[in-house]
Amino acid sequence: MRAGDFARAWEINDRDLIEIAHPPKHMGPRHLQRIWRGEDLNGKNVLVRCYHGLGDTIQFLRFMRPLRDIARSVTIWCQSELLPLVERTDGVDRAFALHDGAPDHQFEVDIEIMEVPHAVKARRDQIEMRIPYLALPSAVAPTLPQGGGRAVGLVWEVGNWDKRRTIPSALLRRLVVPGVTLCSLQLGAGAAELAEIGAIDISTPDVVALGHVLQQLDLVVCVDTMVAHLAGALGYDAWVLLHADCDWRWPLAGSRSSWYPSLTLFHQRVSGDWDHVISDVRNALVGRVSELQGVV
Repeated sequence: MRAGDFARAWEINDRDLIEIAHPPKHMGPRHLQRIWRGEDLNGKNVLVRCYHGLGDTIQFLRFMRPLRDIARSVTIWCQSELLPLVERTDGVDRAFALHDGAPDHQFEVDIEIMEVPHAVKARRDQIEMRIPYLALPSAVAPTLPQGGGRAVGLVWEVGNWDKRRTIPSALLRRLVVPGVTLCSLQLGAGAAELAEIGAIDISTPDVVALGHVLQQLDLVVCVDTMVAHLAGALGYDAWVLLHADCDWRWPLAGSRSSWYPSLTLFHQRVSGDWDHVISDVRNALVGRVSELQGVV
């Protein structure tokens, strides 16, 4: 998958379906469950379960249109935070909020959302994003603080899945450059932490509101978390900071991602060393401001 040899990836997955003895469906932690076992999806009422993170759901929503092209209907059982976005996704007939019990809707075949590209044998052109595939519902757009300069959103902390992705907040102080107003999108950041960075808090737990905030920002600088996927799926400009052993969905080197053409990637050169990454981002930010000032 990282190398872009998707046909080979599906061959390996097909082999695993035959050779590996998986536990029965719907047993154990949801994020470890193997739901699709090779059942035919053609002409079926398909239930798509979203058992991984918010970013995973956002990334794999691009495959709902290819799935709907072969299925009779596509129902998404997704995280409640994403429901307004999922309902508007091409290929989705209906969506309802994930809960701890059994799904309340009838279906013939079920599948976890990250299994869909394997099931539909997704082609490169279905994986590479050429146009944004998410659309924001209408909403009153939040007003950003008037701090002067270009508004740059920041996210530096992640959940508990892989803490290597987190950047010490003190390093972000180095992104204070003339012509830039730093805005924190980080949920739960304290006043002392924000003061240390020199950032204004504009965070919100509402994903739709967050999408409208991203739309207003000139740039987002973030670690590998949901905000990166939301910005990428909406086609907004974001710089994503990656540790040396980054997740499979990102290349190990290079600044571009075929998944999200609007994103620019900055990689650690040495595992655990964010200093060079922040230096690279600062230099790029200074260059960006100079270019924009030249245009003005």
